[in-house]
Amino acid sequence: MSLSRHTNIDVLPTRSEAQAELVRQLTKKVRDALAQHRVTLRNSHRSEPDIADEISLARRVVAAEREKEVFEGAIGLELSFEEFDLAGESVIAGVLGLGRLQPLLEDADISDIHIRGASPVWVKRRDGSRICVEPIVDSDEELIELIRRAATRFVRNEQRFDAANPELNLQLPDGSRLFATMAVSQHPSLIIRRHRFEISSLLELEDRGLCNGQVRSFLAAAVRARRNIVIAGGTGSGKTTLLRALLNEVPREERIVTIEDAYELGIERFADLHPDHDALQSRAANIEGRGEVTMADLTRMALRMDPDRVIVGEVRGAEAFPMLMAMSQGNNGSMCTMHADGTKSVFPKLAAYVSMASTGLPVDTVNLLMGSAVHFVVFISLDKGVRRIRSVREVIDSDGVQIISNEIFRPSEFGGCETAYPLKESTRILLEEFGYSDV
Repeated sequence: MSLSRHTNIDVLPTRSEAQAELVRQLTKKVRDALAQHRVTLRNSHRSEPDIADEISLARRVVAAEREKEVFEGAIGLELSFEEFDLAGESVIAGVLGLGRLQPLLEDADISDIHIRGASPVWVKRRDGSRICVEPIVDSDEELIELIRRAATRFVRNEQRFDAANPELNLQLPDGSRLFATMAVSQHPSLIIRRHRFEISSLLELEDRGLCNGQVRSFLAAAVRARRNIVIAGGTGSGKTTLLRALLNEVPREERIVTIEDAYELGIERFADLHPDHDALQSRAANIEGRGEVTMADLTRMALRMDPDRVIVGEVRGAEAFPMLMAMSQGNNGSMCTMHADGTKSVFPKLAAYVSMASTGLPVDTVNLLMGSAVHFVVFISLDKGVRRIRSVREVIDSDGVQIISNEIFRPSEFGGCETAYPLKESTRILLEEFGYSDV
């Protein structure tokens, strides 16, 4: 932008001064246009614009300013077109996005972003590699302000982020999950995990090496046969991606209710596959300590919403008990994920979670409940950037403090899994009805 038209001095500014002035002027024009747009919508009694609409409007404003510079032939005096475009994107990111963090969010090859104060940022790529990039803030205070802007901008009900509320958990417009801490950590910390909603079928996961054709066929049949499935694995192993793929095997006419602490499954993105659905999300207490809705609360609510299947995004507490009750009382075909290091370790962890519900049930009763509620446990691992299903276990029964189960797919020497023990005869007959053959 030709700054000689906007200053009263004869000496041309330096390049950095020209860039700063361009950013200032574009920022003003974008903010004015956005404010006017919101006033127009409000006066016409229309709903508030979403972030995608506002970004589109901001880009039109920047493009119009660029065309004006081209028409007047003055842009070349200080800045190139490339510098103008970079300044425009910087303005949009600063006004509507998350500043210098925005380019990382828009990089499709990045799966996770780890930020600690003003230190260099670590990012994890889709192929499992990790690289270090430039800091996205210049101070701890700037990072805290950026996080607060996200809490204000991207959620329906603004969440506080301060010394009294040192934890923030929310979802960005693209479905990414943002978690931040302050005061309890040496520096404010920001972690963003990005979800690939475009990967949504078992066939796509097979193509990516997560499983072989036999395991894919087994899982598809198990879902269609309304078997209750627990998906176990470590952080970042792909549990949610696998759950989403299993969810999309559910027949279209069935009603699904999902329960999550942050919307990650993205069931609304597959409305053509699941037209009858409800998505529930837990809620923290307000500053007065009221209004909390826990995952256990949501699980009980879901059972009153006439679901064919209840899907719990991640079980890690007292919600385990109502979920197991739902699975054992007619809501067959329900599924969940949980953190565990193998299929066998799922059972003691579930028992521990049930104890958090203060039911007072003895261990053998809890095991009896698990033995009747859970049909299959699937373990998925992340090893050197490669995600694979490594084990599938069928629950047979319970015997006092023991869960009786068979590992029907076990780890193979090639990194995936291979057939092991045969299915229970009644299970084999059932799955064959839904297209699976273990031959």
